Amino acid sequence: MSILGLQLQHCAADLCNWTGSGFAAGVDSRIVLQVQLRCTEGSVRWIYPGQALRVVLEPNLSSSQSTTVCIKPSPSFHGASVFIERAGELELLVTEDGRPEQQVFCFRADGPHRPAIYLQSRPQSDGPWSRRTMGFRYELLGNRTAAPNVGHSGLQASCRPCNDTELLMAICNSDFVVRGLIKKVSHDSERQTSLVEVSAARVYWQRSGVFEQQAAASGSPRSVPSWRGHIHTLLQCHVKPGDGEFLFTGSEHFGEAWLGCAPRYKDFLFVYQTAWAARHPHPCTGTVGSL
Repeated sequence: MSILGLQLQHCAADLCNWTGSGFAAGVDSRIVLQVQLRCTEGSVRWIYPGQALRVVLEPNLSSSQSTTVCIKPSPSFHGASVFIERAGELELLVTEDGRPEQQVFCFRADGPHRPAIYLQSRPQSDGPWSRRTMGFRYELLGNRTAAPNVGHSGLQASCRPCNDTELLMAICNSDFVVRGLIKKVSHDSERQTSLVEVSAARVYWQRSGVFEQQAAASGSPRSVPSWRGHIHTLLQCHVKPGDGEFLFTGSEHFGEAWLGCAPRYKDFLFVYQTAWAARHPHPCTGTVGSL
């Protein structure tokens, strides 16, 4: 599918987000609203969606030529298809079928062209100006850990245990590093994901507020964990509750924590102490030492 021959009509937007109406496109089916966003994450909200909307992402990602773009459709996302634009041609990413609002879709945006997302709205039986709102949140991951494959993404998440080098590097590269216990694991067969409830004694850092501090119960000892949070992973990884402390690391996507390396805490300490004794340099030495 080609976008040649369509008329682009530019829309005003702030650096990260856009909210607008499709009324302007209703007078001419060849008009495509175009929005340019310059942040690595934000949202798009399209009210009274018209024929089509083209969203160009133009953040400053230094000199990186390889970017992963992830989008999460809004709960009201119905009656539209999402395409990726590559060299003037459109490749289907999200179809109108199914329940896209429950999934995350990712694609690689390599090369010199900025990633562009193209939404095509389906005509409504109750008229072109029925009260509808659709949109999505987006993230550009750059060199960060890729989002797990919970949708139509071509990215694959690995369930294998991390090796020693990956364990040590996870402390540097993860969006969160937490030491704690697995309290419960629940499974969602529809999304093909598992949710791990974590009771944490220490939150060394986190990119946002996924893990929340709990008020200590009256008379409880200080050693009782005071943080709570949930970490997502794929159902195919068969995560089960286990005894003992773990060091949870991973990435955050759309306000959710996703599991990366999660060794038992004592096993991580052994790996780190062994590397230290062998005089292997580690870029996170100062931070890891506090673990």
